[in-house]
Amino acid sequence: MHDAAPSSLPPRPEYSRAFRLRRAQNWLTLGTMYAAMYMGRYNFSFANARLSETYGWSKPQVGAIISAATLIYGISAIFNGPFADRIGGRKAMLLGAAGGTVFNLAFGLGAYLGFLGTGPLLLGYLATVWSLNMYFQSYSALALIKVNSGWFHISERGVFSAIFGSMIQGGRALIYFIGPLLVLALPWQFVFFVPAAVMTVLGLLTFLWVRDAPDEAGLSPLDTADASSGYTGKVDLKYVARVVFTNPVTLTIAAAEFCTGFVRHGFEQWFPRYMQEAQKLPLDSPVFQKGATGVVLAGIAGAFAAGFMSDLLFKARRPPVAFIGYVLQVVCMAVIWKAPSINLVIAAFVVNSFSISIVHSMLSGTSSMDFGGRKAAATAAGMFDGMQYVGGSVVGVGMGWMLEHFGWGAWGPSMIGFSAVGGVLMLTLWNARPKAHAAPAAPVASGPAADSSKEHSRTGTGG
Repeated sequence: MHDAAPSSLPPRPEYSRAFRLRRAQNWLTLGTMYAAMYMGRYNFSFANARLSETYGWSKPQVGAIISAATLIYGISAIFNGPFADRIGGRKAMLLGAAGGTVFNLAFGLGAYLGFLGTGPLLLGYLATVWSLNMYFQSYSALALIKVNSGWFHISERGVFSAIFGSMIQGGRALIYFIGPLLVLALPWQFVFFVPAAVMTVLGLLTFLWVRDAPDEAGLSPLDTADASSGYTGKVDLKYVARVVFTNPVTLTIAAAEFCTGFVRHGFEQWFPRYMQEAQKLPLDSPVFQKGATGVVLAGIAGAFAAGFMSDLLFKARRPPVAFIGYVLQVVCMAVIWKAPSINLVIAAFVVNSFSISIVHSMLSGTSSMDFGGRKAAATAAGMFDGMQYVGGSVVGVGMGWMLEHFGWGAWGPSMIGFSAVGGVLMLTLWNARPKAHAAPAAPVASGPAADSSKEHSRTGTGG
């Protein structure tokens, strides 16, 4: 359900000190875990060129690994969403971390399996293993959003999504910083072994500290005032399907996320190779390193800008902020297309990262909690994030083939149209915002949990 026009939001909850401290422990652990998962996902881009050098594979052949893995991620996220809603975010994150660790190790170990040779058999093995990694990676976004949907009121989700976005970008930052060093100083396999070790450590902390909702951590329940608020019926596959798969708003966001996926993955999976081949910059070049740093920092800034704009300027509406992100993407891709100078190209890379982060934070990160509600948040996240990766799957083989035949001059313009379509779709949702099923009754604080947390929500305990 959603409002066609803005209306007043329920009041922001008042939280006790006990609640704030326990929530901080929960989201810090969960956010760091997801950052570790990002390390085990974006590490592939730093092995992209090295795989071609080592095994003589063409861009379309390496792109086949990208396409297979991103398509599997997208389809898996869509179908795993209802499952994550059923088992809970904590278990879903642990499942994703276990699989991500195993298959990052398996990808690196493929280089030592001599019986696979260096041709199609090895390529098929790596594509299969990386696809399995991405299958388990798909649980991480669903889990993050599922858990957060139970801990954050709708009026504060934009800002807290920004905090999570910055933590996630921290994982990408770490692999951007150490990835080139690992590839240059050690066998390329270590760019997969190191993230596996980090995921193992964070998985253990997630098991110990993360809980799905306040009441599972000894606190009183929180009414989050989202699409699940006030709903007291049965939560099953029929419910989550109705909330997510038949809502015109969520379907429109899913279509926009397909466009986001083409641009996001077209940029992120290929930009290190673009710098190496089109701009002739080695991975250890100071110019490349400064550009990569700028890309990561811009991603963090984009998440914060989006969060504050949506919560404060647009009163918990997400589509207007996403529209701004799409417009910036069109401008940046046009600059990269013309490539007037290396400095302007790097500036466009940085701003493009800022704009991609804006869109990703608002649609996959926040709208899924809002329009799915805490009861169907993982299903909504699965559809949004899944469609993004389905769109991203096109830029593997497709982008590799295009670059092989038309060169890097075609890279920028290939993404412009998708950003433009995403922007138009956001215009149609300008005033969309979720609506609770009914106004919950005022809470009555009772029992140890309520006493200890001083009933942290003024908006009720239903949902």
